[in-house]
Amino acid sequence: MSILTVYEAGSRPTKRANPDYFTGTVWQDPVIEAPAPARVRVIRVTFEPRSRTNWHTHPLGQTLQILEGAGFVHLWGQEKLSILPGDVIWIPPGVKHWHGAGPHTSLVHLAIQEELDGQVAEWMEPVDDATYAGEIEARR
Repeated sequence: MSILTVYEAGSRPTKRANPDYFTGTVWQDPVIEAPAPARVRVIRVTFEPRSRTNWHTHPLGQTLQILEGAGFVHLWGQEKLSILPGDVIWIPPGVKHWHGAGPHTSLVHLAIQEELDGQVAEWMEPVDDATYAGEIEARR
């Protein structure tokens, strides 16, 4: 017999993201950490203005679904892109990147990734202010 798991609204608290991996104030709300053999991990992430992740990679890639606000995603060696509600971004496995809020706006996204050997991300150096403030590639 299959067992259904229901996480009632409000039963899992919002937590502040680990400041070792983020610049600024970032909040995380768990969505799902599916039990093995499933590997999916989903977190709703809220970035206050100017907040952002450190540079990082994901062993099996990452999908971002932008829910509210405006911000950026930046892949290493490429130009920074603006992101808006409704955008869905796929970041391939092992690609160094960061994402976060705009300078005057918050950003809320779902971060969807899979666990591999107990790891969902490899965290690297913070994004410096010059990189954060750099040019944005025009959207089509």
